[in-house]
Amino acid sequence: MTDLPVRLELAAVRDCQDIGDKNDILRTIARVGQECYRLDADAILTGLEAREALGSTGFGRSVAIPHAKLHGLDHCIGIFLRLAEPMPFDAHDGKPVDLVFALLSPEKSGAEHLKALAAASRFLRDDNMVAKLRGASGQDALYALLSKQREQRAA
Repeated sequence: MTDLPVRLELAAVRDCQDIGDKNDILRTIARVGQECYRLDADAILTGLEAREALGSTGFGRSVAIPHAKLHGLDHCIGIFLRLAEPMPFDAHDGKPVDLVFALLSPEKSGAEHLKALAAASRFLRDDNMVAKLRGASGQDALYALLSKQREQRAA
């Protein structure tokens, strides 16, 4: 994603139809982290819940960036969910979220985590990109948008 050292697998980019609330979003992120990256779903969920207890990671404009640091990771990874229906997420602007980019970072990553979080925030503040993500035709199109800048930098 963008110019980040974030690994994002195609399988970790999902269109989600059956999300009921914020807790479902966090559980889905944990499940996807386990399925795609072989991480402990309980550890992911615990980390995300602990971070949300400090304050919502819904940063407005119907976007959330839940994040956590996990033992055993050696690089930042991403999980992207596009929700069929916007869900309340306790965002500071009061709007429900429909785009969720979860960032999971190594436990001891200070600057790396902050750099990845800042870049994800910049990426998701781009109104044009957010509109493209909302209008993408499916998983492949979403993944292409999320990995486009990284591929351009490599070229």
